[in-house]
Amino acid sequence: MSPWDELRDEHGAARPAAVEVLGAIDALGVDELKGRQAAAAADILTMGITFTVYSDGSGIDRAWPFDVIPRVIEATEWAALERGLIQRLAALNHFIDDLYNDQRIIADGVFPAELLAGSANFREECRGVHPKFGVWAHICGSDLVRDADGTMYVLEDNLRVPSGVSYVLENRAVAKRAFPELFARQSIAPVDAYTDELNKLLVSLAADNVRHPSIAVLTPGIFNSAYFEHSFLAQRLGATLVEGGDLVVSDDDRVFMRTIDGLEPVDVIYRRIDDLFLDPEVFRPDSMLGVPGLMRAWKAGRVAIANAPGAGVADDKVVYAWVPDVIRYYLGEEPLIANVPTYRCLYEDERRFVLDNLGELVVKPANESGGYGILIGNRATDAQLAEAAAAVEAAPRNWVAQPILELSTAPTLCGEAVEPRHVDLRPFILSGATSYVTAGGLTRVALPKGSLVVNSSQGGGSKDTWIVDLGAGWGQY
Repeated sequence: MSPWDELRDEHGAARPAAVEVLGAIDALGVDELKGRQAAAAADILTMGITFTVYSDGSGIDRAWPFDVIPRVIEATEWAALERGLIQRLAALNHFIDDLYNDQRIIADGVFPAELLAGSANFREECRGVHPKFGVWAHICGSDLVRDADGTMYVLEDNLRVPSGVSYVLENRAVAKRAFPELFARQSIAPVDAYTDELNKLLVSLAADNVRHPSIAVLTPGIFNSAYFEHSFLAQRLGATLVEGGDLVVSDDDRVFMRTIDGLEPVDVIYRRIDDLFLDPEVFRPDSMLGVPGLMRAWKAGRVAIANAPGAGVADDKVVYAWVPDVIRYYLGEEPLIANVPTYRCLYEDERRFVLDNLGELVVKPANESGGYGILIGNRATDAQLAEAAAAVEAAPRNWVAQPILELSTAPTLCGEAVEPRHVDLRPFILSGATSYVTAGGLTRVALPKGSLVVNSSQGGGSKDTWIVDLGAGWGQY
């Protein structure tokens, strides 16, 4: 079966939501399309939109990789996906809160105690904490993929420090300049409300007695691959971008920011630092990125942290296999978006199947991100397969495997021609007193022909994602 094309049906005709886009591409021709791509690249350079690419070993900032041809999704399909994403994050937040408190899901035999015991991201230091609204993962980036039959799946959930939303907003700004006529002729859902919604969420997390909360974005610093996003969001939020050394915790567990005018209180921290580096008093004592006493202040309710420490317990590719059961257990509902079938190597029968069929599976480490450590069986050498088998045998809890999906494709400008390239999609979900989902999200595209690796850190590119309302419900954007 051929991959599902996001813009054309199996007969080569434009899907209803993509009629305008494909008509424009055909009318423009490759030369004009290349001109618009060049103009978009110039915009990206002028705006300073960068990302660190590690795949070539240089680890230096480069201009954000952007393909000018958008990915299009019809609004009614998106509405169903949005409901599924909200459902999923609601259940995951119940799950995290339960694990750090009553652990009912374990007592009821739905989730195995040994899996929690082997979790790299469970933080014993967070036991007994009750964050506001019962929410631990306030910002989530769930990766969606479409298989050859058109079915959309959740591939994984990113609940620790998900990145990429700044590129959703910047891609839209660039796309509007590249195709102003298409935005004038159809109803494309806007994305620029995200930072307002994020600001509302962060403000709502402050203690109830704080009338005008002070918000800080905590970054590891300029050498982090997502530093562009940290500074971008701080500016859009009207928050202060800080590093660990800029903050101090007082004896009465309040967090302050050092300024030229003296210490100023901080009520909410949007942290972009991993748990183990947050507080050297509690986690890694050698961390120079965190703030001594920060966990003490958080547990005392003197500062809110998004995402909460410990939220990563559900950001585990082994735990992922239980998410449908988690949804049923906490919400009493069937999952609205399916998981990709997943083999759990900690169980002997599933591990045997994986080892016997390595060449036909994708093998993933439980707690890596950014595409690191993944083996795609049918593209691996014998030596790589043997190495993967040994790693699975040595630490079965740390590995899962999934069938190799034929990811959907989207037309992409590749040199002198428009060719199909594989894509995924990362929408961003906000959760607090209410929920919000970006209209679409970050479409990532595997630029080398035939590649399934879409991660930007591994050399993938991106597209703007258009949610098109055929009923013209949003007006013109």
